[in-house]
Amino acid sequence: MKLNLDLAAGINVITGHGDGFLKINGERHEGSLLVGPKLLDPAWGKPSMEALTADDFAALALLEAGITLIGTGRRQRFPSPSLLRPLIEAQRGFEIMDTAAACRTYNILAAEGRSVIAALIVESVV
Repeated sequence: MKLNLDLAAGINVITGHGDGFLKINGERHEGSLLVGPKLLDPAWGKPSMEALTADDFAALALLEAGITLIGTGRRQRFPSPSLLRPLIEAQRGFEIMDTAAACRTYNILAAEGRSVIAALIVESVV
């Protein structure tokens, strides 16, 4: 079955993902990024979960999204609680999942009009 996304709603939609890339509204991005319904920041983050710092998570806490999805790359990995402290202290809801699951979840929540951002790690192809 062919599915067509309604991009006329004026929000950012993740239209594809794979090894080393994401597509937002059909535009290819190679590297980790932050996406929200009205936000696209390809400068956010690092190329791997291990490279993330508390400052990266503090930047997420400042965005005041109702829920923050953290896509950890090809597989689900949990950051240390000390890295998550800025989100916890700001009382932000967050979910940790692999990047593919975060992409799917983001699209559903954004289409529902929810206040959501997705911080997505895109691991480079080796």
